[in-house]
Amino acid sequence: MLKSEEITRLFGQFESVAAEYNGIECWSARELQPLLGYTQWRNFLNTIEKAKEACRNAGANASDHFAGVSKTIPMPKGAEKEIDDILLTRYASYLIAQNGDSRKPEIAFAQTYFAVQTRRSELIEQRLQEAERVEARAKLRETEKMLSGVLYERGVDDKGFALIRSKGDKALFRLDTAQLKRKFGVPENRPVADFLPTVSIKAKDFAAAMTAENVQLKNLTGVPAIEKEHVENNLGVRKIMIERGLVPENLPPAEDVKKVERRLKSEKDNITKLG
Repeated sequence: MLKSEEITRLFGQFESVAAEYNGIECWSARELQPLLGYTQWRNFLNTIEKAKEACRNAGANASDHFAGVSKTIPMPKGAEKEIDDILLTRYASYLIAQNGDSRKPEIAFAQTYFAVQTRRSELIEQRLQEAERVEARAKLRETEKMLSGVLYERGVDDKGFALIRSKGDKALFRLDTAQLKRKFGVPENRPVADFLPTVSIKAKDFAAAMTAENVQLKNLTGVPAIEKEHVENNLGVRKIMIERGLVPENLPPAEDVKKVERRLKSEKDNITKLG
C-alpha cells in the first residue's frame, strides 16, 4: 500500500513528464519507463507491444496513440546519441499500465492515475457540451424574442406568432409542437426547445433568424405571408440536416436544459466558494 507522501511524489512525477504535441497531451515512453518501474527498455517494449495489441482489439488505430519518434540524449565528453522513443497518448499510457505487472507499486499507481485522468477528461468534455447547449438555448430565446417583436410590428399577435412557430416546427421535424411534446415527453407548460439536443436548438435558431431577416427585407405582413416564409426557412434547414445524415425528429431528446443550467451554476458557485 502506497503511503500518502509516495502518492504525492508519483503524481508529481507523472505530471512533470507530461507534454503537449500538436495540441494532444502525451508522454514519452523513455521518460515513462522508469516511472513504471522498468529498468530495461527492451522489457518495457514488450509491455508496449501488448498495449498496442489491446488498442487494436478495442477497435482503435494504434498509430493514433503510439507514435514512433527519435530523441537525442547527451553522452560523455559532450557527445550526443539518437535513440528511438514513442509518444504515448493518455489512452496508450493507460493501456501500458493495464498490461504491466500490477504487483509493482508504480504500475498500480499508474493504472489509477491514467484511469482518473481519462475520466476527468471525459467530465470536462461533458461539461463543455452542456455549457454549449445552455448557450444555444439562450441564443434561441433571444432570437425568438427578436422575431416576436418584428412580427408584432407587422400585425402578428401572440396567437399568430405561436401558430407560425408551430408551423415552423412541423416543417423542421415533420411534427407540430403538440406532437413534438408528446414524442419527447415534454411537459405541457414547457417549451419543446428545453428538451432538444444542441444541434436541433441551433437549427431552430438559424431558421428563426432567417425569418426575422427576410420578413424585413421582403417587407412581409400578416400571418399567411410570414408563415410561408418561416416554413420555407425551416424546410431549408431540414434539407441541410438530412443531407448531413441528421433526421431532426429521430434525434433523441436531451435532459431538461433548466436542470443543466442549475447544475452548471451550482458547480460554478462551489468553485467560487473554494476560491
